[in-house]
Amino acid sequence: MFNFRKHLFYPIHVECQDPMFARVLLEHYAGRNSELSSSIQYLNHRSNIPNRYVRELLGLFAAEELGHMEIIAVAIMKLGGSPLTCINSQGAPWVINYIDQSVDWFTILQVNVQAETRAGQLYQQHLELTCDPNMKRMIKFLISREEVHKRLLQRAQILIRDNGSPEDFNELIYDYKMSLQVLE
Repeated sequence: MFNFRKHLFYPIHVECQDPMFARVLLEHYAGRNSELSSSIQYLNHRSNIPNRYVRELLGLFAAEELGHMEIIAVAIMKLGGSPLTCINSQGAPWVINYIDQSVDWFTILQVNVQAETRAGQLYQQHLELTCDPNMKRMIKFLISREEVHKRLLQRAQILIRDNGSPEDFNELIYDYKMSLQVLE
């Protein structure tokens, strides 16, 4: 199911090194609302989803979140950050408690909508902490991807509530794949 591509989802360029901002980005690498937390949560949650289309959607999100984690890692290194370990911006290690353990699939979708919202808000806060136009563009790109995930999760909730047809659910996958076309 997972596929490794040599190139990043988004090219990373840095005007000049900024170790302080690199440290801020650690929060997105392995903090509570990080790309690591999101990817593992999606992988875990998809195991409890009976609908094959929603299960596939969560798997696609998990893979993309790992790609976002890689983008953050490259940015941290180019900014002059320390070698990467799974710590947040305060130096605390990543912990499994960052992952929601819900098993009800409507709750799973709601929890993930909330997680995407928090991740987007965190990126928005950190957007103001850099003067580098390249880092600002990268963060705006990541915010836009969190919004895509959030919208599709909300649509999945509506389809579940309304007993959507397989075609309706398949449209979620199609729309997700179409959202990636601009990245190619």
